[in-house]
Amino acid sequence: MSAIRALRQLTATSARTFAARQTIGATRTLAARVSVSTPTSARAFSVSTRRFGEGNSDVILSQKLAEELQYEKEALADADVVPDFLKTFQSQGVWSIEDVPGNDEVTLSRKFGNETIRLTFSIADIQAEEEDFENETENDDGEEALNVYPIRASLSLTKTTGPGALNVDMICQEGHFIVENISFYNDAKLGTDLTAEADWKRRGLYIGPQFDTLDVAVQEEFEKYLQERGVNETVALFIPEYAEWKEQQEYVKWLGKVKSFIDA
Repeated sequence: MSAIRALRQLTATSARTFAARQTIGATRTLAARVSVSTPTSARAFSVSTRRFGEGNSDVILSQKLAEELQYEKEALADADVVPDFLKTFQSQGVWSIEDVPGNDEVTLSRKFGNETIRLTFSIADIQAEEEDFENETENDDGEEALNVYPIRASLSLTKTTGPGALNVDMICQEGHFIVENISFYNDAKLGTDLTAEADWKRRGLYIGPQFDTLDVAVQEEFEKYLQERGVNETVALFIPEYAEWKEQQEYVKWLGKVKSFIDA
């Protein structure tokens, strides 16, 4: 979710707490009046009158979803269909973006000589991090800024001239990739397949040492190896921007689908 939405939720929580206390007192007062002035035989509402499904809360929930949907659409109204950062990234012509609407994973892919390189990340990582307002810091100009939240990324490299797959588990944060682990699989399909069966088979295999336990010289050469293949600061800065942009698009679509379901 966007930082603006997170701030709205924080404000709304405080408001709801105060409103709830006011409502409790008002409700008790109203109940006392009703108990005195309304005959016990009177029925103000028909229990058979309901809208949408069979629940009494459907109408109010639909209204709240509509309000949130309207707010989010207005927030996106001034945004370009294709934001500038995405246009710039695509104009470089290095990476192709594989983004399926409704999925929370995005894959960047490219060719490098006889290699096929795929870099996958998920927008799910940003949802909890953006609600943590304690990550606020000050930049060099003394202005308040938010740290870039970490996003996990998985890189796979395969070759047309040889078997196997090299997998690199990384964290993308503050314009850098932090390598955690490098694995090698004899079977390229096993190393790159995203099915549950392949994931289960990989769990029983040796995945290599923690990257920071390798000799420093080996670490440095691996980092150069990745840089040469385009896994650099440009991509590390692009991933968080794209993840936040996509999460916002998916959230708006989610609101619309859920409201349609409640209204049906």
